[in-house]
Amino acid sequence: MHDVISPVSEEIVATVPATSVEETDAAIERAQRAFESWRKVAPGDRARLLRRFAAVVDAHNEELAQLEVRNSGHTIGNARWEAGNVRDVLDYYAGAPERLSGRQIPVAGGIDVTFYEPLGVVGIIVPWNFPMPIAGWGFGPALAAGNTVVLKPAELTPLTAIRLGELALEAGLPEGVLTVLPGKGSIVGQRFVTHPLVRKVCFTGSTDVGKQIMAGCADQVKRVTLELGGKSANIVFADADLERAAAGAPGAVFDNAGQDCCARSRLLVQAGVYDKFLGLLEQSVKAFRCEDPSLETAQMGPLISSGQRESVKSYISEKEVLFTGTAPDGKGWWMPPTVVGARSTDDQHWREEIFGPVLSVMPFDDEDDAIRKANDTEYGLSGSIWTGDLGRGIRVARGVEAGNLSVNSNSSVRYWTPFGGVKQSGLGRELGPDAVAAFSEVKNVYFSTEA
Repeated sequence: MHDVISPVSEEIVATVPATSVEETDAAIERAQRAFESWRKVAPGDRARLLRRFAAVVDAHNEELAQLEVRNSGHTIGNARWEAGNVRDVLDYYAGAPERLSGRQIPVAGGIDVTFYEPLGVVGIIVPWNFPMPIAGWGFGPALAAGNTVVLKPAELTPLTAIRLGELALEAGLPEGVLTVLPGKGSIVGQRFVTHPLVRKVCFTGSTDVGKQIMAGCADQVKRVTLELGGKSANIVFADADLERAAAGAPGAVFDNAGQDCCARSRLLVQAGVYDKFLGLLEQSVKAFRCEDPSLETAQMGPLISSGQRESVKSYISEKEVLFTGTAPDGKGWWMPPTVVGARSTDDQHWREEIFGPVLSVMPFDDEDDAIRKANDTEYGLSGSIWTGDLGRGIRVARGVEAGNLSVNSNSSVRYWTPFGGVKQSGLGRELGPDAVAAFSEVKNVYFSTEA
């Protein structure tokens, strides 16, 4: 058994089972048996079950949100959005079973057709920073394609995933189609990698662990999707709407206490407006509300654990701090939003993914300098570009090495568009119209028409 601790109260909020290797194997085998039936469910019937699942999740939105606040310390507003995102992803992919069609290809001497076939059992390993949405990004398209899913939530944040598994059964999904297995990554997650019946692994987490999973899956030539670390740049040009960019910058990095691989944790500001922008930014940071996440006004809650807070603090030198926001005292793993100045692109807080409420800032000279500094990282997940010049926005967006960019916006994720990184930020894409195909094999069949 494993105790789940609230990052707000530091108290035990639940005790959950820790799945063993034997229990993991048994669940995978049940999922394989369920797959043999699930893959044969008529597309329209599978679509109706997914829509019913979405409706049940929607009916339990507030329950799921409150559970996430207690377990993860997410603000109540964010938690409601996250539960709603699971609903929306299920609704979106419910349209896929009836539209996942192959092609007829002209050939000599016959006809040739392609089919999209489901893979089988898919293992999904979910991180602690966004337990609900990332689970839905995996099981939504996987189930729509006709696969069954075994899902391992993070040890720190298993509660909403467990509840989603229960709601799937309540919605009428057959047993074994979606199974939630709380436990250690070294046991459950590792078994996803090594078990021959698991045909694909989806992992969201650190780059180091992602490399280990990729190497393990290579032994069986097993499919893998990896969404890993990030150190995204927020680039502000002198011709941008500075007030708007400064107002949005705190949320772009401090949302979820900075525990976000898409966090715009490197701020690049054109030299001519650097001082002016920092003045505007300071006002926004000091107004950013870090408080009890159950309050409707909260914009940021605590860090997930005491260990995570100590890790984040280790990156901060007092002499580099430009200014901070505020955070509560007393129980809870709180830390104020913190802005530090970067003297060099070699500074540790500039280069490494801190995964906390720390924003590093640095000036740049021109477009080329901004692109060079933005790309001077092993990561390439997300980022923003602020400019009043459309041509510049296009040029810089094409020049920055990242999988997801926004111009005059800090938004990274839309369930109807692809999401994923380049370089050491990951491999493959989630979400968008092509995600179902990523959980399918293309089978080619030739029919001879020769007499």
